[in-house]
Amino acid sequence: MKQFLLLALLPFAPASAAEEGFKDLFNGKDLSGWVPKNVAADTFSVKDGMIVTTGLPIGFLSTERMYENFIMELDWRHMKEAGNSGVFIWGEGLPAPGVPYARGIEVQILDLGYAKNKGANEWFTTHGDIFAIWGAKMTPTGKVSANGARSFPMKETTLPSPQWNHYRIECNNGEIKLSVNGELTTTGKDCNPKKGFLCLESEGSEAHFKNIRIKELPSTGASEAQTARGYEGFKQLFNGKDMGGWSTDKPQAWSSDGVGYTAAAGEEFRGSKLVSDGEYGDCVLCVDWRSPDKKAGGKAAVSVRGLSIPIGGEAGSGAAQPSEKADLKPGEWNRFFITVQGKSATVELNEKIVAKDIPLTDLPAKGKIAFEHAGDGVEFTNVFLKPLN
Repeated sequence: MKQFLLLALLPFAPASAAEEGFKDLFNGKDLSGWVPKNVAADTFSVKDGMIVTTGLPIGFLSTERMYENFIMELDWRHMKEAGNSGVFIWGEGLPAPGVPYARGIEVQILDLGYAKNKGANEWFTTHGDIFAIWGAKMTPTGKVSANGARSFPMKETTLPSPQWNHYRIECNNGEIKLSVNGELTTTGKDCNPKKGFLCLESEGSEAHFKNIRIKELPSTGASEAQTARGYEGFKQLFNGKDMGGWSTDKPQAWSSDGVGYTAAAGEEFRGSKLVSDGEYGDCVLCVDWRSPDKKAGGKAAVSVRGLSIPIGGEAGSGAAQPSEKADLKPGEWNRFFITVQGKSATVELNEKIVAKDIPLTDLPAKGKIAFEHAGDGVEFTNVFLKPLN
């Protein structure tokens, strides 16, 4: 009888790790098989058989490879009341433009205290919401939020911080079923993408994850359009904390908030540059930027190996005018992919080629990355580089 009472008081325990078809996604010793994407070196670490996130800066840790259909299980807990985190399903290999999160489907991990502190409303509850983020698609099912954007849990089954909770996430052919501590709570369907990376989120507070495992299910033939973009080979150039790895002639002109870099507004700063310590040859640079809401006093620029690409719709030095204006209005985030290879360069802005075959004359074989100040307070974030040699 004592043994029965003890078991009854314990939280739901996941099935044995020996259950047929399951493999560990986390070895309990290090982050083998996982890749930090846009965080500091110490944002995610391993301690006592757990993946620990400090929550700062906001960003994510991704699996090395993509998954399509699967059952994923994990245990999680928050270390303070109102903690926030999540699991990204079918995520992309880079953050979405201007934000620290991957485009994909988020399975929310919120402590019960969040609703008490913030006030649950029509667009979130606490744990277990499922929703598409940053351009991904999903049809909410079951209990649907008042705004129609999210699937809400049909019941509250989580335990508060610092107790452990168990998630079982079943994903098959674009459908998601979430069970929390042994009870089915949330569902969604018609997801796109329905093949991509699995990610753990850092979002402001310490959280722990353990017993992470996966059972892959047969493919249902996700097409290229239904597969997340991998962005293989890109490495983060921002250290996730400050301007380490970069230098400037005017330190007062540049600052970092732990997410990216901001050029201070002021004519006295015009012409200053933030320059990478490292030098690079043929490469692809990804960088997001936005100009201030007010009318800019001049044009900032991004420079790759000495090739300057002005911000504001122009294609770049020595190049023809862009075939179309692709930059968004002031205050909105834009994304550059600047490819410098061989004897020419190509500029993609917001998924449109705005300049092609820019001649690379009199450029060194290697050079630095630079952000050029125009005195108007432009911001830069999500700085990644892919070497091509």
